[in-house]
Amino acid sequence: MKAITVRATILQYNTVFIFLLMLLVSGIITDNFFTAQNISNIFRQSAPIGLVSLGMLLVILTGGIDLSVGAVVAMIGVVFALLSHEVYFPFALLLSLITGLFIGCISGFLVAYRKMAPFIVTLAMMSMIRGAGYLLSKGAPISVGSYSSDILVLGSGSVMGIPVPAIILLMVFAILYILLRYNIYGRVILAIGSNEEAVRLSGINVNIAKFSVYVISAVLTTLAALLLVGRTGVGTANIGVGLELDAIAAVVIGGASLSGGKGSVLNTLLGVFILSMIGNVMNLLDITAYLQQIIKGIIIIAAVLFQRDK
Repeated sequence: MKAITVRATILQYNTVFIFLLMLLVSGIITDNFFTAQNISNIFRQSAPIGLVSLGMLLVILTGGIDLSVGAVVAMIGVVFALLSHEVYFPFALLLSLITGLFIGCISGFLVAYRKMAPFIVTLAMMSMIRGAGYLLSKGAPISVGSYSSDILVLGSGSVMGIPVPAIILLMVFAILYILLRYNIYGRVILAIGSNEEAVRLSGINVNIAKFSVYVISAVLTTLAALLLVGRTGVGTANIGVGLELDAIAAVVIGGASLSGGKGSVLNTLLGVFILSMIGNVMNLLDITAYLQQIIKGIIIIAAVLFQRDK
């Protein structure tokens, strides 16, 4: 009986156990994993993908998908870099957020109100937005202008030793955690993924709820793009390729169901850190990029298989 209880506990908190196991293994096989500089680097690297993954979680909870996030990151980076040569930081920041919001509204409208398949809508948006990024940048990286150089603080600054990107990620995490766990909005999002028709028949406006998750996803992705621009100092249409796959992987490693109705903000964040630790450890071990992709894929499959053993 005790063995059954222990197994049930492990399966219930398997994402936490995978995270702790990764911490243990990372500390054993590398000498400098737990140094302050390396931990800070992990937080800085995790923040953009973390923001994108949290937005992706909301979309997936409704049974949808957003394949455009990588292209949005590239597009917003280019837009901000161009604006940084013309207007001061607050205006460049605001206009970039409005651009991301507009993109999210288009995807949300087509999915929620025109009843188009999320896969098709966001795949088409990915193609168009990526193309627009190349068109605006003419295929070349654009350095951040002096008018909006304050963005560098957003991506590379620290407050009392804590990286600014990490603070932003944790603030967004806290807001979404409360929203999904203690607010009726979260229960509606989960219910839509479980049984959309039942939610509709109960008198809840499903269209607005589904529309909102794509808008939130786009805004969080825009914020992730701004962090990346702040870290690199350039906007380029080449960035963010495959980011949507990493975000989906983090959400699934966190135990969310791609069919919707199941997932948590905490586990998704842990999934992000698990992916970041995998990449960080392999870099510390000086493993080649091609081999990293193979190892990363194997670990992701193993983690997901473990999640499904419930």
